[in-house]
Amino acid sequence: MEQLNPSDLKAILHSKRANLYYLEHCRVMQKDGRVLYLTEAKNENQYWNIPIANTTVILLGTGTSITQAAMRMLCSAGVLVGFCGGGGTPLFAGSEVEWLTPQSEYRPTEYMQGWMSFWFDEAKRLDVAKQFQFARIEFIRKIWAKDKDLKDEGFYLDDQDIQQALNGFEKKISNMTKVGDLLLAEAQMTKQLYKVAATRCKLSFERNPEQGDLANDFLNHGNYLAYGLSATTLWVLGINHGFAVMHGKTRRGALVFDVADLVKDAVVLPWAFICAKEGMTEQEFRQQLLQKFTEYKCLDWMFEQVKLQACKSFPVVESE
Repeated sequence: MEQLNPSDLKAILHSKRANLYYLEHCRVMQKDGRVLYLTEAKNENQYWNIPIANTTVILLGTGTSITQAAMRMLCSAGVLVGFCGGGGTPLFAGSEVEWLTPQSEYRPTEYMQGWMSFWFDEAKRLDVAKQFQFARIEFIRKIWAKDKDLKDEGFYLDDQDIQQALNGFEKKISNMTKVGDLLLAEAQMTKQLYKVAATRCKLSFERNPEQGDLANDFLNHGNYLAYGLSATTLWVLGINHGFAVMHGKTRRGALVFDVADLVKDAVVLPWAFICAKEGMTEQEFRQQLLQKFTEYKCLDWMFEQVKLQACKSFPVVESE
């Protein structure tokens, strides 16, 4: 079989890749120059191909293992691999996904240098955090205004409760002088949006990651898929996950959470409630969400916003 060069495997830009996998109860391996996952059925074993050149992230959940040969091929294609708990979420409160990032010394250095040019200045760091929040609101408006499926479920951007949540937060952002205050205001907006979604879907809801009801489980699951996209964005641009602008600076990987927030409320939040209302399975929810991630070009949006902030004081003319 003809062997592919690593450069061939990276021909599709990460921001344009369509696939994000969550796998459980299987073994990931390399066979005949391809990466496969093996599931053990009652009477036979089944192999399924993973198109690694068009994949951003693989999340390995409960009961999974991966071979060294498969990991080598995934690294060649620039695919991030994360070990996580069941359903794409941690097994225990406070634990984090462990990201296995490909070791490439040829990723751009300009974006990291641009990021560091402002990061040690507290005022500039706060300004970038604010810009991320403005972009977060912009993305909600952009998606909710045009998505027919959301409108069919009762999510109309011009509804009073939605406008109140978005406009109220937007007006507060510019006057914030501390990251802690920004976090509190952001949490308040998200809480209002939870109420909006629960009302539209006629669900009784209280946000608790360990509650065990469908809406909470789907929010957990969807958030971790968004973290996968975020981690990919930062790895490709060469920006260390530890240099957060909003979440705790002492929390390893906090920048992943900052960047994921750019799309979570716009995409994960409404679809977690809609799919919970319809009683979907976890797999059905995941397929629906991944379809929306692609349709809304969420990865493109993350790349665009991170590049914009990294290049503000340090112009970069570098493709991903």
